[in-house]
Amino acid sequence: MNVTPLALHSTRAVRDALRAHGWDGGTAATAADGASAAAFHMTGLDDASLEALVHFGGRLGLEVLTGPGWALVSGSRSRLSAFARPWTVPEPLREAAMLVGLALPPEPPRAWRTAAGDIPLDRPVIIGILNVTPDSFSDGGAHAGVDAAIVHAERLLAEGAAVLDLGGESTRPGRDRLVPEEEELARVVPVLEALVRRFPGVIVSIDTMKAGVARAALGAGAAVVNDVTAFRHDPAMARVVAGSAAGAILMHSRGPALEIASTERAEYGADPVGTVLDELRQSLHGAAAAGIGAERIVLDPGLGFSKTAEQSLQALDQLAAFASLGRPLLVGPSRKRFLGAATGRDVPERDTATAAACALAWDRGARLFRVHDVAAARDALLLAHALGGSAPAA
Repeated sequence: MNVTPLALHSTRAVRDALRAHGWDGGTAATAADGASAAAFHMTGLDDASLEALVHFGGRLGLEVLTGPGWALVSGSRSRLSAFARPWTVPEPLREAAMLVGLALPPEPPRAWRTAAGDIPLDRPVIIGILNVTPDSFSDGGAHAGVDAAIVHAERLLAEGAAVLDLGGESTRPGRDRLVPEEEELARVVPVLEALVRRFPGVIVSIDTMKAGVARAALGAGAAVVNDVTAFRHDPAMARVVAGSAAGAILMHSRGPALEIASTERAEYGADPVGTVLDELRQSLHGAAAAGIGAERIVLDPGLGFSKTAEQSLQALDQLAAFASLGRPLLVGPSRKRFLGAATGRDVPERDTATAAACALAWDRGARLFRVHDVAAARDALLLAHALGGSAPAA
């Protein structure tokens, strides 16, 4: 007899063991997903619900920890799925069972629809940052102007970027004015037109919170709108995106545009991740109500925006919680303050930490990665992807 422990931080070990015994890949992957662990924090429970949860959850093989009005429930996804059937649980647990069912992540989306076609999500998608602003916190002025922007775009694409994110207004901390729409248009439209001519078929995302800029950029060839306020800043933005075929990136942030990169609105109570999740859900519902199809939406938890360094680290660590919203997840950790807080590095020295954050985010469910240094992130993500059981890209 031989007994070998299986590491359960990912599903690969279980999947590989089953395949070694002759299971086909699809069946092995499904079984491995069912064996993976998940946990839920429940609050607002009355005494009858707590008592029923301890007894019924125990019979299902779930671990249940409780206190006054709260419980932590954990176990395999298959056991939690068995719990998430309101018609089978005791009456005091029906609401809890329904909410667990809603919070269990659905099948991950296989692609993201944009105006330039679908982007497959079976491997990491790197979005290269192309700032044409004079005051970006990281590379202000370095790529302003058409010629400099084209040179940098060529480098980003050569290093492995699948999308270029073109921005004409910095969201750096401490800025004291919004860029007028005419000025932002003058920065981004000539560059966008040159990109489309120079790189036919390139997928360009326009990073803007202004509906007028988004409209002009989509007309000039952009395929995605990346709004760091998730349509909060300009109510017309949702209509512009809905009236196009563009993909949309909705990022979590709080407060007026000049405050989103600060910690002015970073009060989230005892459950920061849960609060961000609820607010992203509201943004998703708002986009759907405007007529934007779910297949066109990517969600970004907004690392470094309206969050302390610790809150950003929590959001990065608990990315899998956002998968319950059923949309692809994008992270933008590149050179952010929370990386500096963790490493002690200044902004120009944070690319190694950025690459590490991307690899950790892939393992936690992110599929799109917005970065300045594409080459470093690409290598880290190829390794993370290979550890997940897939062959690296050639």
